[in-house]
Amino acid sequence: MNRPSSSVVATHLTRREACRILAGGFALAWLNPARIAAQSTGDWRPNYVLASCMYGSLPLADILPEVRKGGASTVDLWPPVHGDQRKAIDELGFEAFESLLAKFDVRLAGTTRYDLGPFRLADEIAVLKRLGGRTLVTGSAGPKNIAGEEAKTAVRDFVEKMKPTADMAAEAGVTVAIENHGNALIYSPDSIRYLADLAPAAGLGIALAPYHLPQDTQLLADLIEHLGDKLAVFYAWQHGDGCMTKLPKEQELKQMPGRGPLDFAPLMAALENIRFSGPFEIFMHPVPRGIPILSTPEECTAEINRARAYLNALLS
Repeated sequence: MNRPSSSVVATHLTRREACRILAGGFALAWLNPARIAAQSTGDWRPNYVLASCMYGSLPLADILPEVRKGGASTVDLWPPVHGDQRKAIDELGFEAFESLLAKFDVRLAGTTRYDLGPFRLADEIAVLKRLGGRTLVTGSAGPKNIAGEEAKTAVRDFVEKMKPTADMAAEAGVTVAIENHGNALIYSPDSIRYLADLAPAAGLGIALAPYHLPQDTQLLADLIEHLGDKLAVFYAWQHGDGCMTKLPKEQELKQMPGRGPLDFAPLMAALENIRFSGPFEIFMHPVPRGIPILSTPEECTAEINRARAYLNALLS
C-alpha cells in the first residue's frame, strides 16, 4: 500500500455551498459544515470531530484553537486519565463554557465517559441535552471475552438493562455509543453485531474502534456495513505496534491512519456506502495516558492533518 510519508501534509476540505437544506432530521448543530455541504451535493465526507485527549491534559483553551485547524468544527471532551477537558464544563459552568466554545467557533459533539460506566449516565445526558451534544461514549458491562450463544445471551441482557438509559438518551436527542474494547463484553465482531441487532431503534449505538479488532480490512468493512445506522462513532485508529508499553514515537504513531499497515480504503468505502454521518475521530493513545500525542499542540494538529490528508485521498 502506498502511504504518504511521515512528513506533515496540510490539506483543507473543499467547502461547497449547500444547494438545499438536508431533510430527515439531521442534528445540524454538530455536523461539520464541510460535511453538510458534501451531503447536499450527494458526495460523502467524514464528519471530522476532534478528540480532546489527543492533546493529553492540556487546558481546553489551548485545544479549542486547534479544532478548526484540524479540519473539524466540533470537539469530543474526555475525562482523566486520557485527558481532563471534560472538567471544564463543571468548572466554568454552562454559560462560560459556551462562551469559550463560541470564542473559537467550535461546538460540542459529545463526551466520552468510561469513568461513569453504562448505567450512571443520567446526569451526563442532561448536560449534553443542555449543551447540544449528540454522542456519549462509554464501555459495556457484563461477562468478559465470551463468544457464541453465551455472548448473544449476555449482550441481550445488557441491552435490556440499558433500555431505560437508551430511552432517556433518545428523548434528549443523544446516542449512548458503546465502544468495543478488549477485556469487555462488547469486544469481538460477533458481540458487536449482536449489540447492533438487539439495540433499540434510538438512543443506543456503537463506537467502533478498529484498534481492538483483528486487523483484517474485509472483516472491518463488512462489520461497518452490518452496523449501518447503529454505528454512532468511528475511530480512525489501527493497532500498529500497540499502545500498552512505551515505544519510540515513530512506532507509537503507527496507530494513526497512513502510518501503520492497515489499509483504510475498504473501511472508507464501507463508511461511504452507509453514508455514515456520526463523529469520525482520528485517534490514537500515547504512553503514558494523559500526555499529548506529540510535544506541542501545533505538532499534534499537524499529525492529525497528515492522517486526514491520507484518509481524504481515499475518498471516491
